[in-house]
Amino acid sequence: MAGSCSSIPAFLTGALGSFESVERLPGDASTREYFRVTAEGKTSILCRDDALKQSGADDYPFLIVQRLFKARGIPVPDIYHMAPSDGLLLIQDLGDRMVEHIAGGLPPSECFSLYRSLLDIAVAIQSIPVENGRPPFTLSFDEAKLLWEFHFFLEHCLRGLYGLKNEKLLKELREEFLRVAKLLDRPGLFVLNHRDYHSRNIMWRDGSPFVIDFQDSRMGLPQYDAASLLRDSYVRLDDELFGRLNDYYYGKSFDAGVHRMSPDEYGYYFSLMAFQRNVKALGTFAYQVAVLDRPHYRKYIPATLGYLAAYGEKAPETGRAAALISECMGAGL
Repeated sequence: MAGSCSSIPAFLTGALGSFESVERLPGDASTREYFRVTAEGKTSILCRDDALKQSGADDYPFLIVQRLFKARGIPVPDIYHMAPSDGLLLIQDLGDRMVEHIAGGLPPSECFSLYRSLLDIAVAIQSIPVENGRPPFTLSFDEAKLLWEFHFFLEHCLRGLYGLKNEKLLKELREEFLRVAKLLDRPGLFVLNHRDYHSRNIMWRDGSPFVIDFQDSRMGLPQYDAASLLRDSYVRLDDELFGRLNDYYYGKSFDAGVHRMSPDEYGYYFSLMAFQRNVKALGTFAYQVAVLDRPHYRKYIPATLGYLAAYGEKAPETGRAAALISECMGAGL
């Protein structure tokens, strides 16, 4: 158990009685550590997170959202045992198979059925009644949060990874980003979102999906989770399948009372939201490559960048920013 703390064996012995092995799992874009624990031929996942130690169980976002989602029938991993003072959680092992791994090998009809079930889960999350004053409902994709993510992209992608020093261009991009952020700050339309609802955060176990990495859930436009899934950096859906699924989500979410937008209004905000979400993802990938020295994230940049130009058709406010970003990044791909 290289790199583990002395409290782990005692924690596992208390939770399981005995155990045969503890295997460190490779990390993704996260500061948490994960281990697969084998005990009596069965496996579970040990998570170590200093944030749990600092906040305590009552204020730990993962536990708050896990309980909220589970109470509403959202498929999330079970929690078996915890030691908040040590930052340790023992949770259900959902395996290693993500939606990313299976979507590309499916024929269109089966891929549509798969994604339809995932959109149903998104609608179920967005249908959770708001509890004012309680997390995660106290967090939102307001103008300040969206601008923070846009500026993260400027700092770590354009300045950091691509070495951009043209202050005039950066100033123009800030102005374009501010315009988009103001348009997306519509609290009267906000619902609860997973916040990172893409093919790497949905596990596939025994023929069923399970949602993970939900601790940053917050309020925002319903299009946020739809855009995360349907304009995913890891799995690109062809245009015909994307159109069918986006139409399905529109009807399903409308019928569930998640929104009351017309098809045109929905499409406008979808394009605005997807633009912001993809720009945010570009910033994250650049940070992983340039700051955390995880070069394998670079391969997701071209596909994500490739989404941006099309959003201008329904949301012309994104056109100038998309062109500037492409100009800055295109030569560096």
